[in-house]
Amino acid sequence: MKIESQIEKISSFQHLEILANQIVEGFISGMHKSPFHGFSAEFAEHKVYNVGESTKHIDWKLFAKTDRLYTKRFEEDTNLRCHIIIDNSSSMHYPKLKDTENFFQNKIGFSVLASAVLMNILKKQRDAIGLSVFSDTYEYYSPEKGSDRHHRMILNALENLLEQPKVQKSTDTIKFLHQIAEKIHRRSMIILFTDMFQSGNEEALFTALQHLKHNKHKVVLFHVIDNKTELNLDFDNTPRKFIDMETGDEVSVFADNVKDEYEKGVNKYFKKLALTCSQNKIKYVPVGVGDNFEKILTTYLVEKQNFG
Repeated sequence: MKIESQIEKISSFQHLEILANQIVEGFISGMHKSPFHGFSAEFAEHKVYNVGESTKHIDWKLFAKTDRLYTKRFEEDTNLRCHIIIDNSSSMHYPKLKDTENFFQNKIGFSVLASAVLMNILKKQRDAIGLSVFSDTYEYYSPEKGSDRHHRMILNALENLLEQPKVQKSTDTIKFLHQIAEKIHRRSMIILFTDMFQSGNEEALFTALQHLKHNKHKVVLFHVIDNKTELNLDFDNTPRKFIDMETGDEVSVFADNVKDEYEKGVNKYFKKLALTCSQNKIKYVPVGVGDNFEKILTTYLVEKQNFG
C-alpha cells in the first residue's frame, strides 16, 4: 500500500487519527496475502498462542478457519510496552513542503504519521504506548500507558510536531538517547525515528543506541531519509546553494561536481550504521519519505512476535 495510492482516498481527512486508521485498515485487509494470513479478521481480539500457555482460552473456531492457534484477548491484557522516540531537529523538517504537498511528504511528517499508525495497532491490541521527542532539548516525554485519554494526549503531541520549526534546532542525539534510556525502566520495545544526521563522535552515537537496549529492551531504528536528494543527490546540474538546516551554514556548488564523492560517503556511513546495529542486535530499517507503511507495520509485527 503506497502512500501515493492512498492520497486521493485520505486527502480529505485532516485529522491524524483518521489518517492512521485508514492506513491500518488497508494494511489489515491485505494481510491475507502476507505471512500473517488468518490474523486480520480478529486482529484486535486475538493473540498468537505460545507453547506452554494455558489452552483454555484457545479460539477453536478460529483454528478451524486458519489452522493456527490463537487465544482470545481480554480487556486487562497488556502484552507489550512500546516507547516511540522522534528526532525533531530541523533536518527532520526536510524537504520544505509546498502548499500543494501533504504533511507526510517530509521526514518529520512521515515519522509522525508512521508513529500514529503504530499507535493505532497498539491501541487495537490494548498495548501500552509512550513517547519521547528531542532536538536540542528534551521536548516531550510521556511514559507507557494504555488508556484512551493517554492515547489522545500523545496524538495531540504528535500533531504539534507538524508545525515548521520557527528557529534552527540542532540535534543532541547522544545526550538525549542516554536520558531516554534511563527513563524506561520496564522492559519495552523502543522504536526510534531519526535521520541520523548527528555531527560529532560516531562511536558515542553508537554507544547511545546500545544504551537503549539496557534492561533487555528491544530496539527498532527506522532511519528516515529523502532518498532522492539526501541519498542520491538527484539535482539538475545548475548552481545550487545548499543550506544546513541546523546550523545555517551555506555552500554553493554544482551537484554533479560532488555527486559521486557525496554518495560514496553517505553509503559508507549507512553501511557502517547498519553493521553496528546488527552487531548490537538493534533492528535497523531504512525508510524513505514517500515509501509505503507496509515495511514499518510488518517490521513491528515481526519484532513483536519475537519479543519474548
